[in-house]
Amino acid sequence: MARTTGEKSVFPATRWSVVVSAAAGANLSLETLCRQYWHPIYAVARHAGHDVETAKDLTQGFFAKLLEKGWLESANHEKGRFRTFLATAFKRYMINEWHREHAAKRGGLVQVLPLDTGLAERVEAQEGRRPLSPEALFDRRWALALLNQAMQRLAEQWSAEQFEILKPCLTAGRGEIDYAELARRLGGSEGAARVAVHRLRKRYRAIIREEVARTVADESDVDDELRALMNALV
Repeated sequence: MARTTGEKSVFPATRWSVVVSAAAGANLSLETLCRQYWHPIYAVARHAGHDVETAKDLTQGFFAKLLEKGWLESANHEKGRFRTFLATAFKRYMINEWHREHAAKRGGLVQVLPLDTGLAERVEAQEGRRPLSPEALFDRRWALALLNQAMQRLAEQWSAEQFEILKPCLTAGRGEIDYAELARRLGGSEGAARVAVHRLRKRYRAIIREEVARTVADESDVDDELRALMNALV
C-alpha cells in the first residue's frame, strides 16, 4: 500500500549543513530553516506579550536578521544543537535588536515565506495559556512542527484515500483498532490491514528519527534529541 519513495537508508544531511548553505546566501536553505522553525519563534514572541501582527513582524524580521547580520556564520555545531542556538539568538534579538519603526524593512521575507498565523493561533487557543517558560514553549512548538513535518512526509508516501483511513491508527492505543472494520474500508483482508498499520507506524517512527537527525550534528545525539522531543510534548 505504501508508495515506493526510493529513499536510501542513510544518515541524512544535518540541519547544520542547511545552516551553512543559508549562511552562504542560499535562499532555498534559508527558506527551509524558516519553514521548520518559524512557529516556535512566533510562539515565543506571542508568549512575550506581543500581539499577532507584532509577533509576525518579529518572526519575519528575525530570520531576515540571520543573514543581514551574519548570525548564521557564527553558529557552531560543536557548541550545541541548532534549536538551542536559534532560541538564544531570538531572545537576544527581541531584547536588543527590535525597533518598531523598522518593522516594514525587516519584513523582507513576507513574500518568500507567508506565515500561517491562523494555524499558529489555533494551536495557541487549543493548548491554552500553559505555564511554560519561553525555552519550554520553544521546544514544544519545535516538537509539534517536527511531528507535523513528519506527518506530511508520511502522507506523501501513501495514496490520499488510504492515508486518511489509516492515519487514526498512528495514535490509537493497544486494542483500540477495529481491524475488521479497517479491512472493510480498505477493501482487503484483516491480515492485510494489520500489515498496513504496522508498516505505517514503522515508517512514521523512521521519518521522525530522520527529521530529528537533521537537527543535530552527530548521529550519536539523535536518541537524546528524540527523548527531548517526547519530553517537550508531555
